[in-house]
Amino acid sequence: MLPEGDNSGRAGRIKKAALESASCIEASDALGSTFRVEALGTHEGAPCAESAEGVPCADSIEGFCRFLGTERNASAETVRAYRADVRDYARWCARCGVPPLSAGHREVRRYLAYLDQAGYSRRTVNRHLSSVKAFYRWLVASGRMPSSPAEVIQGPKQGRALPRAIRRSDMDKLLSVTFQGKSPDQITPTDVRNQALLELLYAAGLRVSEASGLLCTQVLLDESMLRVVGKGSKERIVPLHETACKALGRYLDEARPCLLKDPSPYVFLSSRGNRMSANAIRLVFKQALAAAGLDSTLSPHAMRHSFATDLLAGGADLRSVQEMLGHASLSTTQIYTHMTPERLREAHHKAHPRG
Repeated sequence: MLPEGDNSGRAGRIKKAALESASCIEASDALGSTFRVEALGTHEGAPCAESAEGVPCADSIEGFCRFLGTERNASAETVRAYRADVRDYARWCARCGVPPLSAGHREVRRYLAYLDQAGYSRRTVNRHLSSVKAFYRWLVASGRMPSSPAEVIQGPKQGRALPRAIRRSDMDKLLSVTFQGKSPDQITPTDVRNQALLELLYAAGLRVSEASGLLCTQVLLDESMLRVVGKGSKERIVPLHETACKALGRYLDEARPCLLKDPSPYVFLSSRGNRMSANAIRLVFKQALAAAGLDSTLSPHAMRHSFATDLLAGGADLRSVQEMLGHASLSTTQIYTHMTPERLREAHHKAHPRG
């Protein structure tokens, strides 16, 4: 999964701001040891996460990122996220006077303690640790280090939150809002595109990055199928229902030619004829949420959660849903079984002696 950076709400931002105003802080790790940890400042003039300026072992980090892209087939977004995480760690090492290639497990624990004290969520702390571990594994495998100082480190335990799905009544509102109140001559090519996009996110359970990168050659309308290339360049086949096929077919026949400026292999195009970015797709979703009067904190990924939840509630077997979502592990898909109380009640009714 793509890594996500965050501060946990207002309290986290306040805590982080307090840390950044000091040169160093007292922090305790999960084992109760106390360290003097230098705060990773965002003071004026500090390099941003995307800049290589002031990053120790920058060549090694770039070599690691090339490995992720070429050997692991990681997406550009995934490589960018790993690069940002490892650069953050390398900068912290520099502030503490420890070269990243000479760090030990104690320094890695100190870094995790800093992240915790800075107000980052446990999920984000674990994501940073995962990035650092992957970096050190690559250094060991490429002969740059004898062993990894991060391998024995465990991140903080975290509960597994249930994914947020959209209620069916709300989904109906969301999928009907694009053309609402418009006569046929008022409907624009971008309206038709947006409707097809929303239908497809729900009908096929696409990730935003998958919708952005969807190629015309992957659309098999005659067979009511999509060939989706997901994480790690893994391909999967997802069936499409009639409503989604009609919305997508209308877009491809009527609206896409109006948006197309130069030849493009991508299905979803911006008003300028370019490939729609992931951020542009998120914006379309947020605008539809606002127009439908729904919870503005929902993300496009909620469409994917709803896809899985509604399939299971409708009787689909877990293995089929796993294949359609492109999950490598069945345990990842199993979390959706906890979101369908109707199935739990039905199983209880069938199995319990007094059900």
